[in-house]
Amino acid sequence: MINIRNIDHVVLRVRDLQKMTRFYCDVLGAKPEKNQEILGLYQLRVGTSLIDFVPVDERLGRSGGAAPGKEGRNVDHICFRVLPWDGQAVVEHLKGHGIEGEIVSRYGADGDGPSIYVTDPEGNNLELKGPPWAPVPKR
Repeated sequence: MINIRNIDHVVLRVRDLQKMTRFYCDVLGAKPEKNQEILGLYQLRVGTSLIDFVPVDERLGRSGGAAPGKEGRNVDHICFRVLPWDGQAVVEHLKGHGIEGEIVSRYGADGDGPSIYVTDPEGNNLELKGPPWAPVPKR
């Protein structure tokens, strides 16, 4: 049996490497980890996971066909767990970057909890997910 515990990394094919790197680092707090320029692979650290960027006009990116755009995305969305969670602080941080965000309740790996959807500069949908709501005590 295979027992998956978390996401190791996500690879996004990108058109504008610098713009995407600035967004993920400046807005979401990712940290540059490793560049493998010969391959065309650029890696950022987010918690215990990596986000890899593969520019569509470099070696690895060319193998994936057309670039993502309005007609189609690389993925539906990527969900990042945000801890500690302070929803209003997250909303204010996003607003400081010109990004509107609304906290809604969505179901995730640990149950229903707060969630904010945003879109990165190339149209990928991202979910910023807090921990599950506290259970309601039984009477």
